[in-house]
Amino acid sequence: MDAFKSTLLILTLILASCSTNNSKAKIANPEFSSDKKEADTTSKHIKAFQSDLPTIGLLMYDGVLQSEVIAASDVFAKPSQAGEQLFNVITIAQSENPVVTEEGMRFIPDYTFKNCPTLTALFVPSAYDMYAQVNNQDIVNFIRQKNAETLYTVSNCAGAQLIGKSGIADGKKIVTWIGGGEQLQKDYPNLKVQNDSLITFVKDGKFLSTNGNLASYIAALELVELLTDKAHRKFVESYLYLDRLQDYNL
Repeated sequence: MDAFKSTLLILTLILASCSTNNSKAKIANPEFSSDKKEADTTSKHIKAFQSDLPTIGLLMYDGVLQSEVIAASDVFAKPSQAGEQLFNVITIAQSENPVVTEEGMRFIPDYTFKNCPTLTALFVPSAYDMYAQVNNQDIVNFIRQKNAETLYTVSNCAGAQLIGKSGIADGKKIVTWIGGGEQLQKDYPNLKVQNDSLITFVKDGKFLSTNGNLASYIAALELVELLTDKAHRKFVESYLYLDRLQDYNL
């Protein structure tokens, strides 16, 4: 019953965070409303890396929970209301080999630890079993090195264990998956681990964290607002139809 209540709490917070106004007026999606016709080719869907734009890095590794990668991609890959690209959104892994997610999908990373460009924000996701990642010094070192340049570093779910192992957030508040906080605090006593049964999202300075899974959208939406403004966040929420999670007919 406690787990059920916790799940309901997360969904309630997500929906409250993503709710639109009562008029239910939709913001026009520039891609769907455009009269311009283009051939549906692979090249059409590739967003070119633009060095003058902020770059959002999504860390990946085998066994990663794909929702925690997709959530940030969903939010930051959306254009402005004028249809302009606002961010570079890139995936990063230790090698060029495809990453196999926990759910079985294969993701091809854009960059490796060796050629990753400068990041504005780094998202650190989780896996059901973090032993391999926490004991992979290359991953831990990459997080530590990139944190030195990022404006924000984000962890979702058990990604908090990698944050703890790297030592970059010592003395900062952090939250992890529901039920994981007690062990996280024991493993990394310098972290200020919050009550994961009550708290879904935490921001302490440059560090953002969530319980993970669908709650990963909260961190992405909060950060996109910090890097743009509230109006763009609302546009992204409307673009994603997040309000439909609240109001739908079976």
